[in-house]
Amino acid sequence: MPNVQITFPDGTSKEFPQGVTALEVAKSLGPRLAAEAVAAKVDGRLVDLSFPIESSGPVQIITPSSPEALEIYRHSAAHLLAAAVTELFPDAHPGIGPPTETGFFYDFYREKPFSEDDLKKIEEKMRELAQADLPNERVCFPKEEGRKLFAQMGEFLKCELIEEKAEPVFSAYRTGKFLDFCRGPHLPSTGRLQAFKVLSVAGAHWKGDERSHPMQRIYGTAFFTPKDLDEFLVKIEEAKKRDHRRLGKELELFSIQDDAGPGLIFWHPKGGMVRNVIEDWLRDELIKRGYDMVFTPHAMRLHLWETSGHTNFYRENMFGAMDVENDKYQLKPMNCPGHILIYQSRRRSYRELPVRFAELGTVYRYERSGVLHGLMRVRGFTQDDAHIFCMPEQLEAEVEACVEFAFAVLKTFGFDRYEVELSERDPAHPEHYAGTEEEWSLAEGALRNTLERLKISYKHMPGEAVFYGPKIDVKLVDAIGRPWQLTTVQFDFNLPRRFGLEYVAPDGHPKTPVMVHRALLGSIERFFGVLIEHYTGAFPVWLAPVQAVVLPISEKHAAYAREVAAQLRAAKVRVELDDRNEKLNARIRDAQLQKIPFMLVVGDREAQARGVAVRRRDTGDVGFRPLADFISWVRELIDTRATKW
Repeated sequence: MPNVQITFPDGTSKEFPQGVTALEVAKSLGPRLAAEAVAAKVDGRLVDLSFPIESSGPVQIITPSSPEALEIYRHSAAHLLAAAVTELFPDAHPGIGPPTETGFFYDFYREKPFSEDDLKKIEEKMRELAQADLPNERVCFPKEEGRKLFAQMGEFLKCELIEEKAEPVFSAYRTGKFLDFCRGPHLPSTGRLQAFKVLSVAGAHWKGDERSHPMQRIYGTAFFTPKDLDEFLVKIEEAKKRDHRRLGKELELFSIQDDAGPGLIFWHPKGGMVRNVIEDWLRDELIKRGYDMVFTPHAMRLHLWETSGHTNFYRENMFGAMDVENDKYQLKPMNCPGHILIYQSRRRSYRELPVRFAELGTVYRYERSGVLHGLMRVRGFTQDDAHIFCMPEQLEAEVEACVEFAFAVLKTFGFDRYEVELSERDPAHPEHYAGTEEEWSLAEGALRNTLERLKISYKHMPGEAVFYGPKIDVKLVDAIGRPWQLTTVQFDFNLPRRFGLEYVAPDGHPKTPVMVHRALLGSIERFFGVLIEHYTGAFPVWLAPVQAVVLPISEKHAAYAREVAAQLRAAKVRVELDDRNEKLNARIRDAQLQKIPFMLVVGDREAQARGVAVRRRDTGDVGFRPLADFISWVRELIDTRATKW
């Protein structure tokens, strides 16, 4: 039998008999590596450890420290979940079960809903199957033969997937009695799965289509060590306390009304106040930084979106067109074509550039009901959108200004941790991208140079650029370590050409400007949701919808309490007067539950000394303060936008 030459990541190589498995290769390198091995990468392709290596080339053994390992581990946990469910509930038909960033899920079609008791039984069965150390056996079928087998098993959802996605010969994995159509790879056996947890069940739809089969989605998570699992479960409990949907209702910030439809947000007075504070700050900053504020219509003629290309590559996320006077109009999913029309409204000279248009523009995108999630995933939202039209030589300065603006946002709203990603094209497939080689080199260089000049660490994301240009993404990291995608700076070589944008260059000839898409908050709705969860609804004083509440001890102190409230309002402090016929402790408790920063108690002493007894929501009693001193203190917190006080 001929040998194959295997090259390892450190550059060393070794000969093995042809057909040697990846596990045997790992064993030859040491028993510890073989024990830790999760899968292998052969010639760049992820494979099971049982994979026979038939030709010479690079091989990497995937261990828990490898970037790909946790996804493989969780994918195997999803199969273990499905094996447990189908053994316990033969009437459950499995759909899909992918790994996710935080764990895994598996969808099942079953008429009877899964209960909390069922979830406990499922987890117990998973532990039983893990203890049995069942092999995850890879088997292959010709497409028609495999489809017939799954049809005989009554797995109509799998038959549909095989029909749509299977290659002429496809792979499946057998875990005990459970057989799943899957490309893999997987752990060698269920015994490798030790730290996992079934979390919850929720409704879903087959393939995300609400007109299709209703599914039940069972969520779980899995980690390589019990310690990592325990830390994650603590974080889950903390996330529940911070859930913006629950806090939004308790704090009367926003609601989603069934009568109006899913994914559409109603801003209540308190939420509306916070939104106004955010938007007012942003508008002031935009004007200071040389942006012009514009407004564009919510609906425009459909042909505009045909010109932009949205009807071709974004149609499934657009609401249906409306017939108006023998013409078709479209609710806008993006603001960019509107800004382009303003740019095109007259001839532009190089002397005017860069032109920066900014808009808090409401857009509408059709999201399937199964993916809607409070403020984080909606159908109507307001983007803090901006588009910059500039000359190529102005690119780096504009990118730098955008990045610095993004960090000013993070600092102002109290975020001190972030992650930055630079997404570039895949050089092996230039045909997938608009623009010339020269333009891409210029744009990617401008982004890269800016980040390096500003000494900003970033993660390089080759092949992750959108087709019309490279981009920088900034993800803020919240109080419990979760990253949130908000800021993006994107180049666009596509739209300026599609719309024939021009400016008159110094030589008098027309040239095409470079266009930069820029969003800082992403959307007001999503950003507000992140703020709620980051602060657990206890906003900094400058953002709080109610900054202070005045609490008279009894009826005879009501007149002075009204005077205190009036002086606070005159100083532009958002204040409420709570003079209900309730015990003082009950009113303090209510203010505490509403997360109001300051509770100001007034009685005989306070009225006589012209002051207030201050109670903070976080540390409790502060003691007596003259009213003028308290107002000065609060105004300083507001004016400096203090996030810690």
